[in-house]
Amino acid sequence: MEINKDLIAASSTPIVLSILTEGDSYGYAILKRVRELSGGRMEWTDGMLYPVLHRLERNGHVKARWDVAEGGRRRKYYRITAGGRGQLAEEHRQWQAVDATLRGIWGAIAIPVAGSHLASGAPLPQGA
Repeated sequence: MEINKDLIAASSTPIVLSILTEGDSYGYAILKRVRELSGGRMEWTDGMLYPVLHRLERNGHVKARWDVAEGGRRRKYYRITAGGRGQLAEEHRQWQAVDATLRGIWGAIAIPVAGSHLASGAPLPQGA
């Protein structure tokens, strides 16, 4: 299943901030964690992640620092700030509202399932 790019973009801020609540991290490790948490359904790229991290840094939601990792390689580590924790709480409230809305409407309607007559564009049965 491929996840729509708009959904990936919309969810990037709460995902990154949530990962950083687990501890300081760097780009590649964040990409790997997203892949793990999504069961491989979300494959982010550097080109998608770094603009998010830079925006979060500009907005004061994360702080960055350079450090030398094992093996002598320099890495830029990110950590969530108090402002970032506040932003994450707000994002959480907003996503809960979206989730509740979708669950409510989807619970009231029949969702097309691949391979069913609904997915083929066939008319809904009477009373559906």
